[in-house]
Amino acid sequence: MPSTPPTLPPPPARSRLHLATALGLLWLGVAAGAAHGQATPAYRELAWEELVPKDWDPLKPFKGLNLNHLKDNDPEAARLLKRMRATWDNAPANPALAGAAVKLPGFLVPLEEVPAGLKEFLLVPYFGACIHSPPPPANQIIHVRLRSPAPGLHAMDTVWVSGTLALVRTDNEMGVSGYQMDAVKVEPYIEKSRLP
Repeated sequence: MPSTPPTLPPPPARSRLHLATALGLLWLGVAAGAAHGQATPAYRELAWEELVPKDWDPLKPFKGLNLNHLKDNDPEAARLLKRMRATWDNAPANPALAGAAVKLPGFLVPLEEVPAGLKEFLLVPYFGACIHSPPPPANQIIHVRLRSPAPGLHAMDTVWVSGTLALVRTDNEMGVSGYQMDAVKVEPYIEKSRLP
């Protein structure tokens, strides 16, 4: 069954969420779960823009450039594209998220599949990223590893993924990721407005 693309914020939005408050709420959720005998942590719903450090601007190195005169076959355009790719592939991860138990929605880009199902994939914030369009910045890509293969997952499926984030940079043929997650749960994405 084909997935309907969710309405996700555009990559890399620059909202100013107060991360300390959110982490405090996460801690309270984990502490409350422990008090009730729950062994699993509470997974805080994460927005994609939280993956981007507040002081990182992906366009800063290109401010003031006049690109209107460039054509596709211009060597200057190729040089600038290479410079942009290097900037985005080295995009910093948000150090405040190291070890955070999170849940976020996104689109799936398969990496490793076995007969029993998918074992690894990239989670990206918008449809077509890494497959039909160039990869987003590394801090907008999560390399997800599954404990056991998951059947029925396909390229560009929309999913919720829950797990603990690690600041691990990986580079593969689909793109450079700034985060890694050993997923505890992968489930189909359902828009809140469509819930009963």
